[in-house]
Amino acid sequence: MQHEYMIEVRDLVKVYPGGARAVDGIDFDVPREGFFGFLGPNGAGKTTTMKILATLLRKTSGSVTVAGYDVETDAKAIRRSIGFAMQEVGVDDLATGRDFLQLQGVLYGLHRREARRRADELLELVGLEKVADQRIGTYSGGMRRRIDIAGALMHDPDILFLDEPTVGLDPQSRIAMWEHLESLNTKGVTVLLTTQVMEEADRLCREIAIIDHGKIVAGGSPESLKAGVGGDVVQIVLSGATDGVGDGLNGEAERLVRQRGYVQEVNSVDGGIAVTVKNGSAAVPDLVGLLHTERVPVGSLSVVRPTLDDVFLKHTGRAIRAEEATGEVSDTMRQSMRLRRR
Repeated sequence: MQHEYMIEVRDLVKVYPGGARAVDGIDFDVPREGFFGFLGPNGAGKTTTMKILATLLRKTSGSVTVAGYDVETDAKAIRRSIGFAMQEVGVDDLATGRDFLQLQGVLYGLHRREARRRADELLELVGLEKVADQRIGTYSGGMRRRIDIAGALMHDPDILFLDEPTVGLDPQSRIAMWEHLESLNTKGVTVLLTTQVMEEADRLCREIAIIDHGKIVAGGSPESLKAGVGGDVVQIVLSGATDGVGDGLNGEAERLVRQRGYVQEVNSVDGGIAVTVKNGSAAVPDLVGLLHTERVPVGSLSVVRPTLDDVFLKHTGRAIRAEEATGEVSDTMRQSMRLRRR
């Protein structure tokens, strides 16, 4: 029996020993053949949520089903239905790409002949057939990431979980990875990924949940989320805002621009302010004149259409942060391999 939603989550909570509340009552659904993204900073609860869905971590409370199975009572069935490529690439540098995939297939329970056929198929899919017989230790970062994802696909799962799939990749490798993931999705694989990269979420995901401090603060398609910001965003960089007087300059600039009736929202960002207005072209001359008259030094100014950065800023009051994760538990590579062997 096919289910409309491959993932259904209701009021999911995860509290770690010591009281850290990593996931705080979230709800979301992922449709069959959907491409869903968790967008948020380190420590927001993205990876914790994904590990609960993959049965690598027990939830504290709530209801979670994956591929129609309950995470508490049907863990083995879920593991047969998913592939999971973690942020740490789990490959054997001494093995060739072909040997690595064939071994993964055997561990998944495939017969050797079927494992060879599936490995050849996936090597072509991820564009590695020409280096299939080279040792993985000679692969670039992007190639290593692709062979790792191919390994997670050896048993032809219905769902693919990807934790920060392009972290550490150069721009060219990142774009190539995006193209491969789009291809997988068009072939019927439901994809759920976590990311901090706004462009990645905007390009790949048909639905996004913005998560921060364990809560989903906004959700929807990239287009609807950006439309919800409203208007244009005028980004004003203030001269001297990074030399020790930035807070005072930002505060004064915010106070001044809020007096204008056309200003919808003002947020302080590194080195200046971001002002949401109804019409950026019309607002810029007035804003520049106002700040100049009040002796607030403007270093540079630009007008942009709303982006997912602006969406995150609107719902959290700040730009996406990159501090070290808090409240997240790091799994060892043995946990990744344990999932694959089951």
